[in-house]
Amino acid sequence: MTSYLHTLRLLILLTSLSGIVRAQIALHYNTASKPILFGASQIEKALKKEGANNKIILAKNEREAQIVIKVTSDVPSLIKGGFRIQRDLNAIQINAIDETGAMYGALDVAEQLNTGKKLKDITDKISNPSLSIRAIKFNLPWSPYRTGIVMEQHTEVCRDLLFWQSFLDQMAINRFNVLSLWNVHPFSYMVKPANFPKANNFSDQEMRSWKDFWTSLFRMAKERGIEMFIVNWNIAVSPEFASAYGVKERNDTSAIVKRYTREVVTQVINEYPDLSGIGITLADWMSNFRSANSTLPEMTAKDREDWIEETVVAGIKAANRPVRFLHRSVLSSDPAEMRRLIDNAALADTTLVEVKFNWSHGHSTPILALTHDAHSGKVDNGYWNPIPKNYRIQWMIRNEDFFILRWGQAEFIRKHIAHNSEPYVNGYFVGSEGYIPAKDFAHVNNDHKTWKYAFEKQWLFYLLWGRLLYDPSTPDAVFEAQFENRYGNKSGKTLYAAYSAASKMPLSVASFHGATWDYTLYSEGFLAPFAAPRGLHEDGSSFISINELIDHPALDPGYLSITEYAELLISKTPIPAGKVDPLQLADSLETDSRLVMKLVNQMRPKAKAALACELDDLETWALLSQYFSDKIRGGVALHTYRTNHLKAEQQKAIDLLTVCHKHWKKLAEITSKHYQPVPYLDDQSTASRPENDARTFLWSKYISEVERDIEIAKK
Repeated sequence: MTSYLHTLRLLILLTSLSGIVRAQIALHYNTASKPILFGASQIEKALKKEGANNKIILAKNEREAQIVIKVTSDVPSLIKGGFRIQRDLNAIQINAIDETGAMYGALDVAEQLNTGKKLKDITDKISNPSLSIRAIKFNLPWSPYRTGIVMEQHTEVCRDLLFWQSFLDQMAINRFNVLSLWNVHPFSYMVKPANFPKANNFSDQEMRSWKDFWTSLFRMAKERGIEMFIVNWNIAVSPEFASAYGVKERNDTSAIVKRYTREVVTQVINEYPDLSGIGITLADWMSNFRSANSTLPEMTAKDREDWIEETVVAGIKAANRPVRFLHRSVLSSDPAEMRRLIDNAALADTTLVEVKFNWSHGHSTPILALTHDAHSGKVDNGYWNPIPKNYRIQWMIRNEDFFILRWGQAEFIRKHIAHNSEPYVNGYFVGSEGYIPAKDFAHVNNDHKTWKYAFEKQWLFYLLWGRLLYDPSTPDAVFEAQFENRYGNKSGKTLYAAYSAASKMPLSVASFHGATWDYTLYSEGFLAPFAAPRGLHEDGSSFISINELIDHPALDPGYLSITEYAELLISKTPIPAGKVDPLQLADSLETDSRLVMKLVNQMRPKAKAALACELDDLETWALLSQYFSDKIRGGVALHTYRTNHLKAEQQKAIDLLTVCHKHWKKLAEITSKHYQPVPYLDDQSTASRPENDARTFLWSKYISEVERDIEIAKK
């Protein structure tokens, strides 16, 4: 009888692996492991999608299973987060040395099934993470750094655990393993401080609600192999604390604020066992007032690090368990003082030191031209030279350049990782300051809106960044298959190629038009609402006029600005080797635009509403590329005319800027079908410039500014 059952089981297994539909598929894994359970659930979904009659069961042991997910030390080539998929006669074996790696292996099998493979076709592979920190930066809408409707509109969604479940699911599937939550002062939303009960005004019931929220959120993250960090902006207390204890909300280094900060850090760590780390950022409010009662000179770098050491680090060390420490590196930092702090802390785990790559506009050039630590435009390499022993650098790739249009450019990400993966680097953060990917506030409600949350519309952005940070060699075919899985009709290669070309536009803008902090550039809107130290600003409009484009320096050291290029032409000086001149950039943009339009036009006839929406985004990028291309050419011609007074150059500029007007009117028409005016600038920024025209944004709003360029050229 035993022999008969074994023969029957083997026959059923072989039938399954040969691709014949069967009613029952057995999985074996450790059901007590939440990450593995999540990965297995994705396999089950994929199998049920493949065959509606498939019945998935849990095998009692490996011998009875067709798919085995197992944590083992028997695969020496694997590191944490890595996995091996191997098929043998009996089953598909998914092995890893840790639960997160086993989950990723299961997710890989699920992905292969979702893209059309049968069990018999599952590919053997060994995969290890390239970078150990693959993090999302997520600003919270309560106690926010940015203020006003820009943040407030997300509050309801961000208190909804169903939103976080969806967000964490996509993070795990895309191989992100750190979620960092940022706001000014998170602690009073997390605990009722033992010795400072008036730090918040929440009732006991409200406090329980917050406690349930954070506990559930941190637990869900852990169940998906994701570490949770909370990050605040240094010397800040809640308004309630300031009022109750007679201190200032910002920059108060009095003894009571120090004691409160130290104690509340410890209490938060102790009350939330699934919280992985605490982060601190320098600058912003570590200046001017050193105490509640006296005005003294700005804090020195040593003062700042001393304050962190006496509060945050001391609070971490006093807790009943270790957590990781994130030390953000910004303008007011000093590498020597930071190293002293981290050395003195002697924490068990490697400290994370996050550095903004090209300040707030990481989606620019993969060349490190500027950091938030820069003084006089120079990069301070003291943070990694000499190579640190107890901390590692993570590049912060900020996105303040595209919030509305869909984006995805894998080659840029691959180049970025290849160019910046030094021994002192162990990861990346990706995220925004002025944008929360929660409520979709931009797209009009209509039948083809198939997504609920903003991040779901930007699925390609998260897919590419997450998967390539995990493995930069991930082939394009993986991403093409995701398009195919969504839209069918052999659309994968075409859509992926179109996005690859279209998504170069904002990268080119940010590389050519050098910017610093958030609102000094908004690439998809062609705006520069606030003056940057690196260039001209015209009062009256946030739109980048032809004058601003001409006079502004480039960020990428390999690019020549319009002014630099024209001066070389006039002086008949050869273009330096390796430099990209503006007309070469314009030609490249035009080539990309033409390719995108060709691919979009191929797909239009058979596109249903949801795909047509994506195609409209692609066409908008193409028109923006063509607009930027012709505006660069017009700028070269206009600057040449102003220098040598050739009327033919002036007319050339007028003609090109007139064509630009046609491009902008067309893209304004397309975007107005899908998008509504959206809040852009925050209340704090508009308060400093109440006349600013970028409180809300929509492309059609700036048609008059595009027309103004023509008048500028005529004058």
